[in-house]
Amino acid sequence: MCRYRLIPTPAQQAVLRVHCAHARFVWNLAVEQYQQWRRGRKRAPGYLEQCRQLTQVRAEHRWLAAGSQTVQQQALRDFARAVAAFSVPANPARRPSWRKAGRDEGFAITGQRGRQWDVRRLSRRTGEVWVPKAGWVRFRWSRAVPPGVKSYRVTCDRAGRWHVAFAAIPAPVPAPGNGQVVGIDRGIVVSTALSTGDLLYAPGLTGPERARLRRLQRRLARAKRGSRRRGRVRLAIARIRARETDRRKDWAEKASTDLARRFDVIWVEDLKIAKMTRSAKGTREDPGRNVRAKAGLNRGILRSGWGLLVRRLEDKAPGRVEKIKAAFTSQRCSACGQVDADSRESQARFVCTACGYACHADVNAARNIAAGHAVTARGGCRDAGPVNREPHLLASFTGCE
Repeated sequence: MCRYRLIPTPAQQAVLRVHCAHARFVWNLAVEQYQQWRRGRKRAPGYLEQCRQLTQVRAEHRWLAAGSQTVQQQALRDFARAVAAFSVPANPARRPSWRKAGRDEGFAITGQRGRQWDVRRLSRRTGEVWVPKAGWVRFRWSRAVPPGVKSYRVTCDRAGRWHVAFAAIPAPVPAPGNGQVVGIDRGIVVSTALSTGDLLYAPGLTGPERARLRRLQRRLARAKRGSRRRGRVRLAIARIRARETDRRKDWAEKASTDLARRFDVIWVEDLKIAKMTRSAKGTREDPGRNVRAKAGLNRGILRSGWGLLVRRLEDKAPGRVEKIKAAFTSQRCSACGQVDADSRESQARFVCTACGYACHADVNAARNIAAGHAVTARGGCRDAGPVNREPHLLASFTGCE
């Protein structure tokens, strides 16, 4: 997807919000029909049947007929595609769920360029896209629109910013052909450590911005629900959050492009981020422990952009990103192979207890990843003896210690 910042006029913003409301209304009706279906009952209506029902509803309700039929039918087409993806057993797609106002604001336009929609360039930094009922809407021409685009999607985030994304898959970054391999270790204090010794930090909010965010959150807690004051505070919080998200995305794009251009093979840890960031509060019968500490850890993991960086690497360098198990990579010495938890003196310092090799802890783990070391039950340094070796069963019979 190639996304651009949309610059609609106030009148065009009103039309775009109506399109978002209609698309969300049609989607939620389709979700309601789908949820009523159970095994043994009549099959839920498909896309063609829902389009016929939409025509009848538009004839009965003038407010719905005033909107764009293209937008509403595309919402049904998107729902049918989501149901088909959910029905595939091997596909991890979720069940289509409800869309909420203020959170899921967007609609899609599909068709042949030049007939249903079109895009044109006005100046060096400005372009226009044709939106039904709204006319030509300007957007920032930050890069050329890829050829062969057949659809686009207009969205509005919680900060009130409009974007247009053209459906196009960019070409992958070509491999440099130098045969170099890099290992990537992901952390919280250091977002990404490379086996070359480079440390990358995902940018976040500054100190004054974090202080302002805390003040706004306290003000939001005191505001009355449904009031205009609460709406203004929520918008201010959303703008600060969007600023942090934009910085993290920009860092991930630049870092992934740089890695894809410099190295032929990229090794990363195979981390289950969804499970690692699961809440620890438990249930009422079985409450969790250290819930606040775990919540802070989860925020740190998500703030570091672990999944975003690897996902963009896989998009830009397909077939060149390999995942290995992360077990004991932070406790293994990259120089001699000794595995000992005591070698990790602190979060940032690693000193091998066998050979004395000292290095940054994250860089040491990245070098183990680059070497493809997935430590098993047996291993360690030959001179000092394997620390993680399992005891032999014959020792109790032979009298060995």
